[in-house]
Amino acid sequence: MDFRLTEDQLLIQQSVREFAESEIKPHLMEWDEAQHFPVDTFKRAGELGMLGVTFPEEYGGAGLSYVDYVNVIEELGVVDSGFALSVAAHNSLGSGHIYLAGNDEQKKKWMPKLTTGEWIGAWGLTEPGSGSDSAGLRTVAVKDGEDWVLNGTKNFITNATYADISVVLAITDRNDQKRGITAFAIEMDRPGIRPGKKENKLGMRVSDTAELVLEDCRVPSANILGEIGHGFIDAMRVLDGGRISIGALAVGIARGAYEAARDYSKQRQAFGKPISDFQAIQFMLADMATEIEAARLLCHRAATVKDAGEKVTQFSAMAKLYASEVAVRATEKGVQIFGGYGFIKEFPAEKYYRDVKLCTIGEGTSEIQRMVIARNILAGN
Repeated sequence: MDFRLTEDQLLIQQSVREFAESEIKPHLMEWDEAQHFPVDTFKRAGELGMLGVTFPEEYGGAGLSYVDYVNVIEELGVVDSGFALSVAAHNSLGSGHIYLAGNDEQKKKWMPKLTTGEWIGAWGLTEPGSGSDSAGLRTVAVKDGEDWVLNGTKNFITNATYADISVVLAITDRNDQKRGITAFAIEMDRPGIRPGKKENKLGMRVSDTAELVLEDCRVPSANILGEIGHGFIDAMRVLDGGRISIGALAVGIARGAYEAARDYSKQRQAFGKPISDFQAIQFMLADMATEIEAARLLCHRAATVKDAGEKVTQFSAMAKLYASEVAVRATEKGVQIFGGYGFIKEFPAEKYYRDVKLCTIGEGTSEIQRMVIARNILAGN
């Protein structure tokens, strides 16, 4: 078993790092304060292949592995988790659902625009009254001739304000909770769908998060993704991949917090010597480094299983659960090492601390991940 990255993977990692350092980092706090989503920079990421990492070249994608994708998200997350989150939602959720469940015609129509960054994608599952209970949504789609008419509101939707196309999950049969849900791909210039309230968030403020409002939105049957009534099942498969990317994002945040704290500890003087000479600081850094390495390995394990085409539900839940909780601990230690400066926006520790908490909530809370893991291990899977 070889844990080393190949030369090609190292080159991809380096190119993403250079992009993040040169095009995101100089604007980081300005964008964070203004909750500005940098559309041009996001589309530039698409030109460099970051918005179609795992999709085949025939659809304009980079044709890389999920391990490569994990590396991309981690590197972006080190610099800014909000930007990384929008990239992950575009890849894993919006584009991911179209690629997973779409037919050939749908993929040929939409995927090249998404993989190249010409279009931005969003994915609408969560609603005001259904978060962890994702099967309890209220958005409805009613058949009317050859079309479907959708009404409802989605919330906490990444990229909603700027999306060109959104995948929306809606009830098509109220009598069947699991198989009564269907996925629709809806172009955002279609009448009846619009972004709603933009959320004012604690962290990850560079990423756009808003409502999606559907009011008598008429959608042709040709826009249904997969089979009628199969939307929820496909959505759970989409989340299997999405959770790996959130794990990678958490690793990136944790690594950024760790590297900042490590470097600061070598410079900060106390009692006549660098604070890195004190065992209390050394132990915190040692714990951070060890847990980050373990979290990264879990994410790579899950990505490898996904690349092999095997069932990844348990491994993706493990990766997301562990990595996100490691990242929370790492960012807290980072603030502690910075001391009073860890509470000041001029220093990086406070932003990592604000950003990280979403990783234990989005795409399934830590509690949901534990339920998923338990269900799988008790079933012998």
